[in-house]
Amino acid sequence: MRKVVVRSLAVLGIVAVPVVSALALQREQTAPADLDLIGGVIQLVQRAYVHPIASDALTKDALKGMLNRLDPHSDYMDEKEFKDMQTDMSGQFGGLGMQISAQGGIPRVVSPIDGTPAARAKLEPGDLIIKVGTASTQGMSLRNVVDMLRGSPGTKVTITILRGKDDPFDVTLTREIIKVASVKSEMKPDGIGYVRISQFGQDTSDGFTAALKKLKSDAKDGLKGLVIDLRNDPGGLLNAAVSVAGDLLDGGTVVSIRGRQSDDQRVFSAPSRGDKLPGVPIVVLINGASASASEIVAGALQDRKRATVMGTTSFGKGSVQTVIPIKGHGAVRLTTALYYTPAGRSIQDEGIVPDVIQEAPKDQQISGGPLIRESALHGAIANPGQLGKPDAGATKATPKTGEASDDKIKAATSAPIKADLIGKPDDAQLNAAFAYLKKDSPSK
Repeated sequence: MRKVVVRSLAVLGIVAVPVVSALALQREQTAPADLDLIGGVIQLVQRAYVHPIASDALTKDALKGMLNRLDPHSDYMDEKEFKDMQTDMSGQFGGLGMQISAQGGIPRVVSPIDGTPAARAKLEPGDLIIKVGTASTQGMSLRNVVDMLRGSPGTKVTITILRGKDDPFDVTLTREIIKVASVKSEMKPDGIGYVRISQFGQDTSDGFTAALKKLKSDAKDGLKGLVIDLRNDPGGLLNAAVSVAGDLLDGGTVVSIRGRQSDDQRVFSAPSRGDKLPGVPIVVLINGASASASEIVAGALQDRKRATVMGTTSFGKGSVQTVIPIKGHGAVRLTTALYYTPAGRSIQDEGIVPDVIQEAPKDQQISGGPLIRESALHGAIANPGQLGKPDAGATKATPKTGEASDDKIKAATSAPIKADLIGKPDDAQLNAAFAYLKKDSPSK
């Protein structure tokens, strides 16, 4: 699934490397016969194809095809795509406010961003965008779709949505500058704080720290509990995820990455005495649309016994993409490692299974049904199993309700909550989290 909202440097699932790394890809490691084959086919197409075609277009498409075949996240980006990728996670850009992916040749909504035109239009995770204006998106590149969706603020665009088994319908949205405030907080009754993280962007680290400070000051009799809502959060910046978890942990591992090369072996730790809410019980809410950064935070707090994870099984995107800039030719995004929780669990393919299974009621679930998760994507990397010795104090979690195996199946197939209900008074999963904190048991 090729998400559009990503960034080149320090991105969750994306590790930046110096330009020189591209030069380290030694030509002698590729058999000359292979290079001759590629060059020969390009020359053949240029000479014999029915229409003239530029060699650089053929080369770029060949690179895309080669990398796309590896797994759902590896890719080649030309100069424009690389620049757009650097812009997308800046927190301010023109558009509709939704993250989309390409799967099966049709763009799919990953998640609408809170407070944007897409969210106000009640677009849902899993919606298929089958037309932009009068143009069919079938077989269109994801970048071309994004270019059609974006435009000058104040202009309108009509898209045709296919949702589950319903008939297609049109939605007209007005483009605007998307200023993403990724963190929102509110003091709830009984001294329980609520923090909603809609994505992990450049403002998330400072925003989360400020939210905790404000909640502490607003709690007249002391903060009695905290709910961190990561539902429908598709991820974002790695440093933001590490910072958020680090604000609730006293030292120790947050996440580690492991790959083939020595440069791909890293451990990210929380600062010593970093917990800003010592002793305050925490619930983390996740669902099948919680991915990448969300899974890192949930997995770290779960393994370190700092929070109870509630909801349904997360998306399962646990791979690291290294972005290798190629001077004058864009960049290569290549899967080079996998993420592991403090207990040594790989997030890849399986996701984070909650401690407490709490599905959204049927009438609050998106109408399109369960989402396609990482494990269902073509070419997805399989889960490699347990990694070595877990971090001290970290243990692998199992669900607390019912039979674990049944709960895993149930959680993996449950549809997520409608985006416009998140945080509202009738949000059943959120109310269950409040009840859990107040009674130390899930609501019935």
